[in-house]
Parts: sequence; structure tokens; C-alpha cells
Amino acid sequence: MEQYLIAHDLGTSGDKASLFTTAGKLVKSHTVSYPVHFFHENYAEQNPEDWWNAVIASTRFLLDGICPEDVLALSFSAQMQCCLIVDRNGKPIRPAIIWADQRAEKEKFLLEQRIGFDWIYEITGHRVSPSYSLEKLMWLQNNEPENYEKTYRMLQAKDYILFCLTGSFVTDYSDASGTNALDLRASGWSDEILRAAEIDRCKLPELHASTDPAGQLTPAAAQLLGLPVSVKIIIGGGDGPCSALGAGCIKPGNLFLTFGTSAWIGGTTDQVFSDPDKVLFCFAHVIPGKFMPCGTMQAAGSSYSYIQKALCSTETEAALAKGSSPYEELNRMLLSSPAGAKGLLFLPYLLGERSPRWNADASGAFLNIRQEHQKPDYVRAVVEGIAMNLDLILASYRKQLSVNSLLFTGGGAKGDSISQILSDILQAELVRPNHVDEATSIAAAVIAGVGCGIYPDFSSVDLFLTRQDSFSPDKDHLPEYDRQKEMFDLAYQCLLPFYAAVKNS
Repeated sequence: MEQYLIAHDLGTSGDKASLFTTAGKLVKSHTVSYPVHFFHENYAEQNPEDWWNAVIASTRFLLDGICPEDVLALSFSAQMQCCLIVDRNGKPIRPAIIWADQRAEKEKFLLEQRIGFDWIYEITGHRVSPSYSLEKLMWLQNNEPENYEKTYRMLQAKDYILFCLTGSFVTDYSDASGTNALDLRASGWSDEILRAAEIDRCKLPELHASTDPAGQLTPAAAQLLGLPVSVKIIIGGGDGPCSALGAGCIKPGNLFLTFGTSAWIGGTTDQVFSDPDKVLFCFAHVIPGKFMPCGTMQAAGSSYSYIQKALCSTETEAALAKGSSPYEELNRMLLSSPAGAKGLLFLPYLLGERSPRWNADASGAFLNIRQEHQKPDYVRAVVEGIAMNLDLILASYRKQLSVNSLLFTGGGAKGDSISQILSDILQAELVRPNHVDEATSIAAAVIAGVGCGIYPDFSSVDLFLTRQDSFSPDKDHLPEYDRQKEMFDLAYQCLLPFYAAVKNS
């Protein structure tokens, strides 16, 4: 008799639910979309009821044709750095302020002034930033005091769904480490930081391991989802740390690269990974007792989609007419441009930048444009610019680790030409598994399996993943890319006065 695990990847644009057998086979998946409300330039909010309705609809879709009693457990990977305040009945007091929201700039500076930039990084593994949940909660206290007073708990996205399923107010260490309020080494909420933020500790949820049960599935929730109350509801984790597990990056010193809308290089370590230059940050892992260092750039796939929309409408129309992906056409087109794109440079800072620049005022740019440059050169320059930015992130790891190989996941990993360019520029083998788009879903399934006892440990991720192929650096391209890397960094340094002038204009 086949038995199943349900994984929910609760993302920014929708909930992707996946049904796996306990043998690691993906049976089917289904995504239910929901909107993000952007306003006031840098505000970003979502209706938490949209998350819950999506979980209901996607779960019911998965169960079509499946005996619900054969589902053993359900768990989550989810967007991080949210601030959803609820009352003691679990009812949202206002819309959720999500990770993309940047309104808490004043609170960021206030917290940094009280704690110190270096010390908060030492405690939490993260810089101070308006992206994090704590700064958003401070903003609510300062700007919506009546809502803050009503607040019983602040929850992350998955935590709200866990409440809807079980009535429990819980979170896991990985999601908590994206709040700017968790003491990584002590594995607990930091009283020092909370005092400085003037936030009541009682407003934060209970901390648990990702594999702990959230509680008993309520009869009401079971009826809505079409599941029996016997299904185990396992807490799960934040999507960043989940991506490490889902890539098969579970051993200390392993690193992986995910190329999606954004891109990041992350890993698994036994100790908190502290970067003296603070290019990298560090989460609590979904694997208990381990940590996940990470360096994230803002606009990887979104830079590629930008060039597709801005310059490649003809190719896009032709690809769609043939029933193929426009990106497959771009991946072929860039091969007609040589390594280095004839000297054309692209800075992929369309959304400012986190790692390695940490400069919200940076913007994208093409430089060294000559008459010889054609469309394929622009497409290749975009991919090379993304890769050179990732190379700076990888350089921070290489100050402490020897890195010769990276596990490679994400939508960008589907392209052989992109994979080869990244391998050449990073000077590392890229190992591509069979499921490049399913990393966070696989992680949630493994967490569900470990949590309900069907798997003995996290090495069971090997049931889901096999090595498909790999890409090794072409040494012939090394001299050209070394020159381009120097120019890439110089271009950014030269533009710093320009960025400052634009900000102040």
C-alpha cells in the first residue's frame, strides 16, 4: 500500500503543494496563486486568509484520486521575515507585512544605535535591516500602537497556517532566525535585543525544532482540507534553510547554489558561520543543531527576465508560437557571443543589492558598450554579470572553506549554457540533481517524514534526489573572465558617487 507525504511551499506569489510517496517519488503538485499588495513605494502586504484558502484548495487538489487515510504527514517550507500580528484567538489584526516591505528604516537605525551593528550580527548572524520581522513589529508599535496592544503573537506565514490547522502558536528555529530577534548560539529569543527594541517577549511564539509536531489537526481543519485528524502536522521551516536540505546539502562544509528570481549560495555547518566582512549571514538550519550560512543577491532570474522583456520580444513571440520557453531561445542565443561578451559588462543591481554589496541605492547598468555589440552579447553579459556577482559571494566562503563543487538548483539550473557560464566564472563544478525546481518542497517532505518517524534522519533526502549531470570549468575561459571580474568590480566602485547623487537628487 502506497503512503504519502504532503509538502506545502508557501511562497510570495502562491502556495505550491506537492504530494510525494514515502519512497521519494513526486506524484503531483499544484499551485494556487495569491496577490501581493505593493503601495507607498516600499510597502508590501498580503492577506493571510489568502494563504489559508490556497492551502485548503491545493491540498484538496492533491487528494483527488488518493485515499486521505494514506497520507501520513504534512509540513511546510515558507517565505520568511514576515510580521503577522494576531489576537489570542489567532485572528489577524491587520494584513501581514512581508519580507519585501522596507518601511521600517527608522526602526532599523534605532535598533542599530541601541545594540550596535557588529553586536547584533554577532548575536543573530544577520545585519540590522528593515526586511526583518522585529523591525516591522517595532514599526507597528510606533505607528499603529492600538494594533500592537491587541497583539497576542507575531507569526510567520507558515506559523499562521499551523495555527489554522492545530490552534497552536509555534514557530521553528530556522524561521525565527529570520526575525533579527533570535540568539543563534543560545537557540532562544534574545532578551537583550528585545529590550533594545522595546518589544514584549510574550508576543513571540514558542520555539521548536522543524521536525516537531505543531499539534493535533483539528476536526474543523481536517474537514476543510479533506484529511483525517490522524495526519501528523509537522512544523517545517523557512524557505532559505529548506533550500539547503532540498538540494541535498546536509553535510558540514557542503555548499549549494540556487538560481531563481533571486540567487543565493548557502551551505550547512556545525557552527555559526561568522563572516568578518559581513557579506554573508547565517540562519539556524532546519536540521536541528546545524546552521545555514547564506549570501543572497537580489536580481538573478529577474535580471534575465528583464533582458528578455526589454530586448527579446521577437524571440519571445517566436518561442511562444512554437510552444517553447522564451528562455530556451535566450539560452541558445547567448552561445553566439564569446566568453566575456566582447568586453560588455552588466551590473545586476536592478533591485539594489544585498550580498555582496549591501547597497539598496545601487542600480543596474550596461558598461563598455561598443558598436560591435549585438543582442546575443547583451544576453550573455547579463548571465555573466549575475555569475560575477555570485563569484564575489563565493569568495567570502573561500576565505574560510575550500570550495570546488556546488550543488545547483533553481529554474536557472535548467539551462546548460547558463550552468556552464556559472561554472566557468565560479571556477567550481556545478552538480545538477534530477529535481532542480523542487528543492524546498522536497525539504518539507523530508521534514514531514522525519517528524512522523517514517524516516530515521535527514539522509533520507537521497530517496528524492539523484545526480543528473555536472558542469566543470573551462580553463580556456579563465584569463578572459579574470579580466572581466576586475572590470566588474571597478565599474561598481566608479558608480558609487552616481548612486549617491541619484538618491539625493
